[in-house]
Amino acid sequence: MRQTVRTAARPPVDRPAGRGGGVSLLVLLGTLTAIGPLSLDMYLPAFPAMTRELDADQAGIQLSLTTCLIGLALGQLVTGPLSDRWGRRRPVLVGVIAYAVLALACAAAPSAPLLAAARFAQGLAGGTGIVVARAVVRDLYAGRDAAKYFSRLTLVFGVAPVAAPGVGSLVLRFGSWRAVFLTLAVIGAVLAVAVALRLPETLPAERRSTGGLAATARTMRALAGDRVYLGYALTQGFAFAGLFAYISGSSFVFQEVFGVSAVGFAVVFGVNSLALIATGQANARLLDRFSPRRLLVTTLAVSLVAALGVLTGALTGSLAGTAVALFVFVGSLGMVMPNSTALALDAHARHAGTAAALMGGIQSVVGALAAPLVGLGGEGSALPMAVVLTGAAALALLAVRTLARPR
Repeated sequence: MRQTVRTAARPPVDRPAGRGGGVSLLVLLGTLTAIGPLSLDMYLPAFPAMTRELDADQAGIQLSLTTCLIGLALGQLVTGPLSDRWGRRRPVLVGVIAYAVLALACAAAPSAPLLAAARFAQGLAGGTGIVVARAVVRDLYAGRDAAKYFSRLTLVFGVAPVAAPGVGSLVLRFGSWRAVFLTLAVIGAVLAVAVALRLPETLPAERRSTGGLAATARTMRALAGDRVYLGYALTQGFAFAGLFAYISGSSFVFQEVFGVSAVGFAVVFGVNSLALIATGQANARLLDRFSPRRLLVTTLAVSLVAALGVLTGALTGSLAGTAVALFVFVGSLGMVMPNSTALALDAHARHAGTAAALMGGIQSVVGALAAPLVGLGGEGSALPMAVVLTGAAALALLAVRTLARPR
């Protein structure tokens, strides 16, 4: 079975497996992928207010980030195999509708534990869009072309972390943190309409999986036993853990430790996200000259150096040093994410949904571990966030140089 999963229906590495979509599909897939950062980033400026209103500590509020990420992971693990069997459209349409409804439940949460539970369910629904978007790209493209397309998705995907904290801050000027989740409900409803009208079915009936749960389990085991696939999935997971440590800790670090205002934090967060967008577009051009793996390994080395810079800034109490190093670190992920995704999915065209699901599940679970580690380190220092960043960057580089080494 392992050999079948690795080789079946694999197109030439550097040729597109298909064509289609245009700009409208690019925007739609990018927006579906952006469900994650929208869910995680928009309410970051409200964290200090939420701790007061819900009578919770930093770790209690950060738990809602963790549960949302766990939900995103499970949502992808369930939806990926279903999309291989039923096609791409139906699962994602149900998911985004449920996402909008559950955002309303988050807005009504009376306590931090109930908010964390509602966020888990919201993440479960939101994971459908993320995994289906990746599977659709793999249905259409392979090799360098897939890496280029994933890079272009960052142009849309990267807008979410740029805009989300700013939109959240704007909403907070006219309402409470609950209004942020009402805004997410509206976004989910609009996205459901867009999926119904504009998302094509990229997996024809003759290419769909006909097996049940046993076949899905066999495919999962075969993927987990593929050293190269697992190496790239873990590489992305550790890189995402570093990003999530930044997401979960930066609001407190900049506002509570360094005294930056909510608006100032939104500006810093947005500038860093622009760096991610810029490097993603540069990656698409550099792929004409360099292989995805070479770009991935080089960028991970830069990411580790930047993480060490964040650690130095935290130890010295330097706002400028910490901010500059974080700019480089977040920007490097604009190359890490598209290349690691394309390399992981490249040999698994026949099971693209399942492969994307397992990769997304690994990414979310590993990332979910970062938030509690940052929170447990205390609220009065940038050091916990910096330590988690550095560890995640080192593990990502180790995974790509060992497990993901070419056969």
